[in-house]
Amino acid sequence: MRRIALLILIFSIFINLKMWSQTEISLVNENPKENIFKNDLPYTAKAYKEFQFFAFYINQAVASNMYPQSSLFNGQLVGRLFGQNSSTTTDSLKSMYVEQRLIPFFIYQPKLFNGRAILRASFEIDWTWGDQAYGLSGNKGSAISADQVNLQTQNIELELIPAKGWAINLGLQRLYDTPYNPYRTFFDKMTNTGYRLAYWGTDGVGISVRYNNDLNNIKTGFYKLYENLPEVDDDVNLFEASYERKLNKLWNAGGSFYYVRDRGMGKGGVSVFGQGLTSTLAKYNGAYSFDLGTNEYRANIFWTGLFFSRNSEFWLDRWQTSGFVKTNYGGIDTKENDSWGKKADVLGVAGNLRTAYRFGQTQNDYVSIDLVYTSGDKNGISDNTYSGVITGNTWGMPANIFIGTGSYLLFPHMNVVNRYTPLVSDISNMGYGITAGTFNIYKDIVPNKINLKVGSAFGLSTIKPENGGKTMGTEVNFAAKYSLGPFMSIELHAAHLWLGNFYDSSDDSHGTDINGLNYDSRPVNPWTAFIAFKWLMF
Repeated sequence: MRRIALLILIFSIFINLKMWSQTEISLVNENPKENIFKNDLPYTAKAYKEFQFFAFYINQAVASNMYPQSSLFNGQLVGRLFGQNSSTTTDSLKSMYVEQRLIPFFIYQPKLFNGRAILRASFEIDWTWGDQAYGLSGNKGSAISADQVNLQTQNIELELIPAKGWAINLGLQRLYDTPYNPYRTFFDKMTNTGYRLAYWGTDGVGISVRYNNDLNNIKTGFYKLYENLPEVDDDVNLFEASYERKLNKLWNAGGSFYYVRDRGMGKGGVSVFGQGLTSTLAKYNGAYSFDLGTNEYRANIFWTGLFFSRNSEFWLDRWQTSGFVKTNYGGIDTKENDSWGKKADVLGVAGNLRTAYRFGQTQNDYVSIDLVYTSGDKNGISDNTYSGVITGNTWGMPANIFIGTGSYLLFPHMNVVNRYTPLVSDISNMGYGITAGTFNIYKDIVPNKINLKVGSAFGLSTIKPENGGKTMGTEVNFAAKYSLGPFMSIELHAAHLWLGNFYDSSDDSHGTDINGLNYDSRPVNPWTAFIAFKWLMF
């Protein structure tokens, strides 16, 4: 009898445990067909967690001949090389430093809402080794004793999912110019699709609404770039709408509309640099600085564009292609003698085409060609027209990151912590425009373990500056990457660029000196080399 009773007890416990587990699973996802994550990751009850932590870590030792002449930028240097950030090159000094970054992500997804409400928070902690202790500021805090207050908020945003396919993002969030959800898409895909972060690639506060299904990606958004005084109409607002259609298994095509309503008149912005069309910020970023004097202004800037991609994740065959064409247009009014009048019209265009061919057995065996063109303006707004390009760099630092070309010095690259100083940090190229191309070869020497990269870049200004030529420079670069484990690698990078006759000019007609603060002739050719350790942990 005892054995029978024991068997009955064990059987009852087993049945209760099974019923309890089924109840728990049903509470998490009553209908698996309605699981909102079914297109991202296979659903399992075990993998469903209310709280998740991810982080990206990078540590790198850098050597270069670039440095800031002003001690104000010794800790953090952002913007165009030879721009008003005082960055320059030298043949007598060598910059050597070690820098470090941690970007942690915290995600809370309560089971109570069955996956339909998600809180995301991401932060950034940066420093150069040995730069400061017992202080208060960003990008510092690793000197002896440390104890620095250095925590920068990237994102604090909610994602609400009211119905299948719909997502509402509310708060401080990623502001990227691609049609894909930045929280559910690999970063490499976003640097090769849409507008490739060449116009908007930063963080912004606002609300965005998305609808996604197997064929369509639709997004609308409103962002408050600057509030200034809440009781006065002196804000800078951004509106966006984009649509992408999946044409077949390989091809996607779409279009977008953006609008900035600028009533800030330069108030607000990054520190003392201001923001907007006439700001010092625009000069630092390598954007065009409008000569509006001290007059108050109001601007309406629009962007309309088309983009396409083929085999964007390199999964379906050996060819990958993407491209875009985008125009910016609008007008600027200024207030003179107590009356408003039209000061300048805006009409510029940009285009990009990238093609890659995978010749080997892994996705890391490929060759790529990347071409970019932006219109320029010869005489600024002296003729009441600006025919160059405008990007988010007019309002943020930096507000776009065109880092997917494979270049290191002509265009920016992604292995950056505190120093971000390419020759072309904004595709407007100070309003002169840019016609450039990059060529890269990647090869896995040991499949998915050791990868080598050899690349080159060449750039011309679309408009020839006074007393100079169009040739901006020729770059060669090299990288070797060794995978230590999943999403962990150690890498060696090096690049050298030979400056062209564009830098013989000291033209400052576009609001900034081409050669920086103290140059009357061509600067020294820039170079850089660094060893990086990277780990994406989750």
